[in-house]
Amino acid sequence: MIFATVGTQLPFDRLLLALDAYAMARPGLQIFAQIGVTTAHLPHLQTKSFLEKDEMDAALGDATIVVGHAGMGTILEAAALAKPVVVMPRKASLGEHRNDHQTATVSRLSHLNCLHVVESGDALASVLDTVSSQRAGPAAISRQASAELVVALMYFIHGDQTQNVP
Repeated sequence: MIFATVGTQLPFDRLLLALDAYAMARPGLQIFAQIGVTTAHLPHLQTKSFLEKDEMDAALGDATIVVGHAGMGTILEAAALAKPVVVMPRKASLGEHRNDHQTATVSRLSHLNCLHVVESGDALASVLDTVSSQRAGPAAISRQASAELVVALMYFIHGDQTQNVP
């Protein structure tokens, strides 16, 4: 199953309509999308406007591929679950967001082997076809901070009092 999420702030019809077109061309493909606020007609997707945390966790867990806006939470959660994630950054010039920080997000996280960035509906279809034939790899990130990071943070907060921290 492909799980798509567009977040909760602004409509992202460019992504949703591209995903609906992709589903239309592939009858029987299961796609579930958290669509936020939209007036787009999406007859080929199973949709829900907003998800509770447990629903989001279940959808992410069941997904073979995660598709979404380039939100940090979407990318990091998919990476921690070893799910390929295909993102289309929102563009301020199209009224999809207030600025282009999502482009900066994907630039900063481009080293994650699970991250695939697309800019158009045609690119989305091509990447989804490619990714769906690939085998899942190991998790791209850990859900837990390294011991070194914990010690560095404790030192930063408490100074020399961290000498006995494991």
